[in-house]
Amino acid sequence: MREQMVETLVGLMVLVAAGFFVVYAMQTVGEGEGRSDYTLTAKFGSVGGVNSGSDVRMAGVKVGVISDISLDTVTFDARVDMSIHQGIPVPEDSVARITTDGLLGSAYVSIDPGAEEDLLKGGQEFEFTQGAVDLLTLLGQFAGQSSSGSD
Repeated sequence: MREQMVETLVGLMVLVAAGFFVVYAMQTVGEGEGRSDYTLTAKFGSVGGVNSGSDVRMAGVKVGVISDISLDTVTFDARVDMSIHQGIPVPEDSVARITTDGLLGSAYVSIDPGAEEDLLKGGQEFEFTQGAVDLLTLLGQFAGQSSSGSD
């Protein structure tokens, strides 16, 4: 009888812990929904590894997420729409660049703020961008140069 009581208590504790995890998951999934964000756009020659939902960071701090990626059929550049948290100022001469966490880390958009006093407003586009750098292509070019330079 005592053994069944212990098993019942352990089972209840497991259910309570599972309930806490479910509540936590529901809160974090809807994290950005109640926030009033504004959208900025950037065009890149290559978005290598960045997806919808990837981070947008400024000085290493997450300030938004990528809400959409599409192809501009006129310039054939990748158009990236970013949802930036309200209250985060972005100067007009800022640079949006695609970078990664370390050598094999995930890709994200990094905003390097400029010195301009005028700020980008919702719906505006970054003038200065830098697309993703393909490491394998760079290594291939380097290997091709070093082999042709040894003649």
